[in-house]
Amino acid sequence: MAAAVLLAGTAAAGAAEPGPAGPLRIVALGDSLVAGYGLPPGDGFTAQLQKALAAKGHTGARAVEIVNAGVSGDTAQDGLARLDWALPDDADAVLVELGANDALRGIDPAVTRKALDEILRRLTARGIPVLLCGMQAPPNLGPDYKTAFDPLFPALAATHKVPLYPFFLDGAAAELGLNQPDGMHPNAAGVKTIVARILPAVEALVDRAAARRDRS
Repeated sequence: MAAAVLLAGTAAAGAAEPGPAGPLRIVALGDSLVAGYGLPPGDGFTAQLQKALAAKGHTGARAVEIVNAGVSGDTAQDGLARLDWALPDDADAVLVELGANDALRGIDPAVTRKALDEILRRLTARGIPVLLCGMQAPPNLGPDYKTAFDPLFPALAATHKVPLYPFFLDGAAAELGLNQPDGMHPNAAGVKTIVARILPAVEALVDRAAARRDRS
């Protein structure tokens, strides 16, 4: 993934607040796939996801803010290193999308697993609802690496009892017309496909976050 850093909030301007606490804040912790590398601000994952949620009725009293905590080039270890400062105190839930750069660099899957395990441990210890997004190793790394890498996501989801979205790039990976010229980063149409497929899982995350806020 490219080393550019794109880190910004993507709150819809002028969104109505559901109450004193404001919109539910869902933090997307990830790499360039979350950051929106190579795309205008309105075409990235967090911006398109927020628009999709609004179109599904998450406005006004049900408003949701998707916070872009994506940093291009980040590995799982990088995400762990910045977790404490990247996660605001008022975060209601977290979508974790990390691991793509680990696979591209051939990092030992045990290292990736250890970092993601600690991220999930910290989040669940705080009682924060989480959606873990899976990643798949590219085939050029060989079957042994893929056999070690791909299953770590469902294993971690089961260990920490968090929902898993099996493959973040589902529907866009390896699709020529849905990716930028580098073949790795989705274009605006590719992001739209990703958002459409992950939306039900994110809505379930929003429901869990809302229930947690109601209990507090």
